[in-house]
Amino acid sequence: MRKILAIDIGGTFIKHAIMSGTRSFKISAQNKIPTPKESHEEFLKALADIFNTQDEVEGIAVSMPGLIDTFKGVCISSGALEFSNGHCIAEELQAMCGVPVTVENDANCAALAEIKSGSLAGVKDAFVLVFGTGIGGAIVRNRELYRGAHFCAGEVSFMTKNIYGATGRENFCGGEFGAIGFQKSCAEILDMPPEEVTGEMIFDLIEENDDDMLDALYKFAHGVAMMIFNLQIIYDPEKFALGGGISARQSFIDAVQDKIDEICADAPEYLPHPEVVACKYRNEANLFGALYRYLKK
Repeated sequence: MRKILAIDIGGTFIKHAIMSGTRSFKISAQNKIPTPKESHEEFLKALADIFNTQDEVEGIAVSMPGLIDTFKGVCISSGALEFSNGHCIAEELQAMCGVPVTVENDANCAALAEIKSGSLAGVKDAFVLVFGTGIGGAIVRNRELYRGAHFCAGEVSFMTKNIYGATGRENFCGGEFGAIGFQKSCAEILDMPPEEVTGEMIFDLIEENDDDMLDALYKFAHGVAMMIFNLQIIYDPEKFALGGGISARQSFIDAVQDKIDEICADAPEYLPHPEVVACKYRNEANLFGALYRYLKK
């Protein structure tokens, strides 16, 4: 039976799990550690330490944010983990651990999982949006990932909110329309420090019909829906799959679809109406997608 270590690197935590099986794989030994933020050496050592706690692992499958040259295993740019920019993660980690390593963009991993056996099974063209620190995006064309000429395809976090604004971080969509942006806006309404406001707290209040949190949700959903409408016109996929922890809340999916319906009601009737579904694998999508990328090496 094959055993592969899947690692999902996020801005706050590194999740990892053993994926074992032959024709189908199951998750075991799932855990997480805080993401090192000081140096590339510390970061790489943390990944190697995870590997060294496991037995008889044949390889390592890494999911991480940013622009990733998955064919060379190079991190071109990775946002908050900018100390890894330009490093060949696959080559360096393979040298430390002695097993094959693959590296793929996290949103692409989520898309691979959903295409293979998730909510996009049987769908030909799709767009995946993953809500986390920012917004991960992945384009599926003919059931294959489309990465673009510079591995930047689908990076909706860097789309600008205001066409008259500067192209700096404050004008990127990821800051406002990622799950963290939603959390910060709710914290401001609740007059609480952002670090004390959790997604569970926000959605518990939403499910209790708290007017302020419902207003915040629908304002956030309107921005997401407008982005989806624009992406529908640009790429015209069959479906949009929404991932990240927030996608586990049906109230979020419903709010986005409600806002899409409102936008489409005012648009010419011949324009396509975006269809939204939740990612089947939710928080485990990146782990399964990293595995599928490894198996295709």
